[in-house]
Parts: sequence; C-alpha cells; structure tokens
Amino acid sequence: MAELDADLDHIIPSSLLPPVWAKLVVGFVSLLCFARSYDGDFVFDDSEAIVNNKDLRAETPLADLWLHDFWGSRLSSNTSHKSYRPLAVLTFRLNYYLSGGFYPVGFHVVNICLHGGISVLMVDVFSVLFGGLQFTSKGRRVHLAPRASLLAALLFAVHPVHTECVAGVVGRADLLCALFFLLSFLGYCRAFRESSKEGTHSSTFWVLLSIFLGAVAMLCKEQGITVLGLNAVFDILVIGKFNVLEIVHKVLHKDKSLGSISVLRNGALLFRMALLISGGAAVLYVRWKIMGTGPPAFTEVDNPASFADSVWVRAINYNYYYSLNAWLLLCPWWLCFDWSMGCIPLIKSFGDWRVIALAALWLCLIGLIHQALCSEDSHRRRILTLGLGFLIIPFLPASNLFFRVGFVVAERVLYLPSVGYCVLLTCGFGALSRQTKKKKLIAAVVLGILVTNVLRCVTRSSEWRSEDQLFGSALSVCPLNAKYADLNRHVDALNAWRNATVLKPEHSLAWNNMIILLDSTGNLAQAEAVGREALELIPNDHSLMFSLANVLGKAQKYKESEALFLKAIKANPNAASYHGNLAVLYHRWGHLSLAKKHYEISLQLDPGASGTKENYSLLRRKLGQMQKKDV
Repeated sequence: MAELDADLDHIIPSSLLPPVWAKLVVGFVSLLCFARSYDGDFVFDDSEAIVNNKDLRAETPLADLWLHDFWGSRLSSNTSHKSYRPLAVLTFRLNYYLSGGFYPVGFHVVNICLHGGISVLMVDVFSVLFGGLQFTSKGRRVHLAPRASLLAALLFAVHPVHTECVAGVVGRADLLCALFFLLSFLGYCRAFRESSKEGTHSSTFWVLLSIFLGAVAMLCKEQGITVLGLNAVFDILVIGKFNVLEIVHKVLHKDKSLGSISVLRNGALLFRMALLISGGAAVLYVRWKIMGTGPPAFTEVDNPASFADSVWVRAINYNYYYSLNAWLLLCPWWLCFDWSMGCIPLIKSFGDWRVIALAALWLCLIGLIHQALCSEDSHRRRILTLGLGFLIIPFLPASNLFFRVGFVVAERVLYLPSVGYCVLLTCGFGALSRQTKKKKLIAAVVLGILVTNVLRCVTRSSEWRSEDQLFGSALSVCPLNAKYADLNRHVDALNAWRNATVLKPEHSLAWNNMIILLDSTGNLAQAEAVGREALELIPNDHSLMFSLANVLGKAQKYKESEALFLKAIKANPNAASYHGNLAVLYHRWGHLSLAKKHYEISLQLDPGASGTKENYSLLRRKLGQMQKKDV
C-alpha cells in the first residue's frame, strides 16, 4: 500500500529500508529484548512439562511422544489435559540430550533464538499484509511496503506480552506453532505467484504444502490449525476481492446480479477452498481420534466463568476476559504469569463498573469492522480486514466459544494475535501522520513506544529468571490469587524449616514439612530433591518415605513410588493413609486389583476416611463396567 508507506516516511529512516538491513535490525532488537532470560531457572509450568516429564529421558521410547500429552501423561487417561504437542516435546528432548541433562541455559537460548527468527520472518509477512500480492511478469512483487512492514515487525519484536512465551521454556510450544503458522501463510501466498508463472499444478502443491505446515503447527500447539481459516479469509477477501458490503447491499435490494458474483464463479478459488476444508477436517479428525476420549476436565478455580449457571454471567465474563486481553496488547505493563485462582472476580450484575470495559471493547471492534467493510479505499479495507483476521482467528481456540479452556487469561495465547494488533497500530500511526503536520511528534511517539517496550521486555525477562521473582512480581498485579497470597508465608516457612534441618539434620518433621509444602505448591522437582536429601540422612524414617512416594507418584514415577510406599507400609503396616495413597497410585497406574486390595485394607483401618470411600466407590464402578463389557 504505497499511500500508507508514504505516510510513514518521517517515522522510518530510508537507510533501514533495504530488506537485509531491516531484518538485521529487527533480529537484533528482538534478541536484545529477551537476552536477560538466557540464564534463568525452570519456573512455573517448566517443572511439570520438562523436569518431571519422563518423555524427555532417553529410556522413554520416542514412539511414546505420539501417545502422550504435553505433560507426559497418556492421552487416553481421564486426567490428561489433552494438550497434544509432540513436536514441541521432541525439541525439549533434543535440548535435554544435547545439554546432557536438565540445564536450563540451552532451553532458554533456543526460545530466544526462535523469537528472533520469527520476528525476522514477520518482515516478510507484514510486507504481504501491507503490500498485497501483485506481481510483475517476472514474478516479483510490485508493492513491498518496506516502511510499514519494518515498523510493524519492530512493534511485534519488542512487545512485552511475548515475555511468557520466550522466557518461560514451555512457551516453546507457542513459538514453534507461530513459526509454522507463518510459514503456512507465506506458503499459501506463494501459490498465487506460482499460478501466474507455472500453472495450476504448481499452485496446488503450495496449497497442499500450506495445509501440511498448518498440521505441523497444530502438532506444536492446538491453535496452529487456525491458519487454514486465515488462509481462506485471505484468499476470499484479497485474492478473490470479495466485497462483503456490496453483497449485503445486493441481498437487501434483491439485486438480480447476485448470482453472478465473481467469487462464486471462480473455479480455482472454490477448488482451493475445498482443499482447505477437506485438509482441515482430516487433520482435526485424526487429532480427535488420537485424543482417545472427550475434552479435558478442568476445575472451577481454573476458569470460574465457564462453571457459572447463568448464560448471561458466562457471556459477560467471557467478554470481560476478551477486553483484558485487548488491554494487555494495548498496555503491556500489567503482566502476570497466572490469572487463575480467584485473580479476577466474576462479574455477576450489570451494575459492576467493569462492564464499561466490555462496552469499550465492542465500540472499538465495531468501529474497526465498519472501516474494514465500508471504507471507500479498497487497500484500507484489505489491510484492516487482514489485521482483524490475524487478531481474532488465532485467538478463537482460547475464547471459550467452542470448548472450555483451562485458564482465565493467558499472555502466551496472544503471541499470534499480536500480529493483527501490530497491523492495526501501524495503520493508526499512518493515519495520524497523514492527518497532522507535526510529523516529528508522531515519530517521537513511535520511538518512545519502541524504547519503552524494549525496557519493559528486559525488566519482565529478569522477573522470569526465578520463581521467587516471578511470584513476587505477580503480587502487585493480582493480589487476589491464592498462589500469591501464600507465597511470602511459604518462603518464610521454608527458610525456617531449612534452618532447623541445618541445626538438627535428623529433624524429621522439618524435612516432612518442606516436602509437603513444596508438593502442595506444585514444585515437584524441588520436593523430590528435598525428599531424597532427607532419606539419605534419615534412611529408615517411614514418614519421609511416604511423603516422597506421594511426590514421585504425582511425577508418574510409579515404580519408584510403589517401592517407597511398600517400604513405608512394612515399617508401619497400620497406617491407613499409607495403604490409601498406595491404592491411589495403583488406581492411576492401571493396576486395579492391587488398588482394590489396598483401598479395602485402608478402610478396615479407618472406616471413616471419606476420600478413600469415594475413590473406592469409583474403582468398583469402573470394575463393574469392565465386567459388563467382558460379558
């Protein structure tokens, strides 16, 4: 779009316009933003997805990666989150092999480099979005929109909302998904260049390759499949030049020329749509079959709005969540790694002042949609439509519209939607520059935003280097979250108990308290390490064996956990909880007859144990169903 690029003339220096220089600048800035996280620890979800994930270890067959979820659980299990991302796990396994163990530096460096590569790739993506796909007779694109594409790529590269994906190792799934998502989009665009040079067969190859890359993106993270929908929107609106407003006008006026719409008579476009739909359906079907059972089960603390009885309460809160996501893109100063556990109270009436955020969101969206449909400038319509497409389509899997998700707000899911935000923001700067004579002021504002975001990225990356810093940073943003509320007390308690074990190494109660606290806060790797340290000092303490066995069971180290439970029971055979928890281990492990045996022993020792009764009842029901199937 030559007009937009001209509007940005005073903002982007001409010396940066050659593609090689533009990409070097974007790559350097993107690495600068997040380099601070290279020597960080494994934090938050990294413990479960990496440190405690047996799929990373050499003794686990590679074939198991295709049968397990992101966290190492079998997809067929009722407790699985159904997050099927085998390619992301495969890269973790390669990191583990090349690093010679769980050394976080190598994992972090790969994430930082991936973000740098994606940011560089964004220069080409934005060039297509802003410049379109008009080619010369030699197959070269006519409009590259160098200023607009460079500015948008810089805005993307330095956006602080990306910190979770880059500084948190599990964000690798989002980064890989984005990489193959963008490659799929660019591959689809290549089809139109080839169709003008070499004919239909070459064009079909690129469409099929785009579908394949979309499937690869989905094997990195679920939202990758949405690229096929984006490709379809791009094809219909940009290539097919489908004018929604014109069609609506004809429908309302019962225009007889409605049947002669060029898009409906375009055989090549309809063929590409058929390929996208059939390819997408096939990929989704295979994905559903691999899942083995229905969607995952989440708890109310994960996503309270989805459990609300009233449809209106659910709708209001979902829209409030959308407005929070929009605010994180607009003002990424208010960042938090976990928005669950009561962090965002439910809106239960229209009298809640937060309803204003919903109104503001929809006013902005309606205004943008109106401009995208009704603008007299066809280039403006195209860019705004594609910006909205990139903003909305990749976000749909996280919207709660099709299925319940296990979070309230998650910054990581904004990695791809931020592409659309950068398109819209660049358009806004172009419009401002066109409307005012104070070009230098606009340039100063843009430079200020870029510098501020770089500094915010550096600061936020530092906060992700350890769990103490990460939890501490969240307290000011989300004081209502039960995990932040307890952090300071937990740290004080851990320090006190650690001091007690230094003064008295055989202090069994202090060791046990540390293991239980770390276990209850989800720090399984640390809990396991403390448990092993304690048993080296006090090898015959059955309570320590029991506590460590519980941790190992949660980490799915079933064999080792079983051995410790049996050893603890041998030392203290009348402890009902020992038998009850061993039964739970067998239940999870699939050894149902052994689970039944130890549930019954536990209930003989403690008939009033409600949790054991409930688990025993579930087991008997499952055994009954299995017997009916056998009959």
